[in-house]
Amino acid sequence: MQDLLAATDEWPVDTVAVGVTDTSDTVATHGPTDRVFRWASVTKVLTAWATLVAVQDGHLHLDEPAGPEDSTVRHLLAHASGLPPEEGGPTSRVERRRVYSNHGFELLGDLVADRVGEPFAEFLHAEVCEPLGMDATRLDGSPAHAAHGSLDDLLALGRELLAPTLLDDPLATEVATVQFPGLSGVLPGYGRQVDNTWGLGVEIRDGKDPHWTRPSQPGTTFGHFGQSGSFLWADRDAGLAGACLADRDFGEWAAEAWAPFNERVWRAATG
Repeated sequence: MQDLLAATDEWPVDTVAVGVTDTSDTVATHGPTDRVFRWASVTKVLTAWATLVAVQDGHLHLDEPAGPEDSTVRHLLAHASGLPPEEGGPTSRVERRRVYSNHGFELLGDLVADRVGEPFAEFLHAEVCEPLGMDATRLDGSPAHAAHGSLDDLLALGRELLAPTLLDDPLATEVATVQFPGLSGVLPGYGRQVDNTWGLGVEIRDGKDPHWTRPSQPGTTFGHFGQSGSFLWADRDAGLAGACLADRDFGEWAAEAWAPFNERVWRAATG
């Protein structure tokens, strides 16, 4: 596994850190695991977790109104509210298309902050980062894309996705369950998907093609990638998660490198 991870030295990136974890501990890493990188849209996983902690604590409810008319917290988490990628009016009706929306996650951050009575970044740090030992991670700006943290911290988040400790079982199950099945939409960087499946704050692999993982990985694999050259995937059945942070923005290099790399990691880890 170590040699496989070291193959990332051939990527056209100045610095990259990659790793694999199971439910209890890191299996293997390569690169500077304590260096702080931008997470970009992998931030949405953190924001979703903090939002769901607020749901579990009774500060808000998944199916209460939020965002545009007829939209709920659940719609915002699943990119099904009709909101556009950035701030502005709805681009479609609720549940008509899967429209990936940074603005929707910014509204979630505002809603949680209002309900808990403190800035969203402080709530996220106290209720998610501190309990998971993510000491190097901070949200400095948008709840959609402004987290910075280390690979060690991202792998800790991966373990939480695999075996949640901050959410009870029903809510944790909902995270990785397809929300509003059958919605088409564009997966950023990979084009239109006839069935663009998402859970609550995480993308679900399902049958997407092209994709940043391979079809050899189960359709139940879920996670997120970011425009900063970051990704995090998890598969609960196998008890494995993989993560990457880099100092080069997503582009053709990543679209070409990530899927075969993740396939090799998956096959090596699962035998």
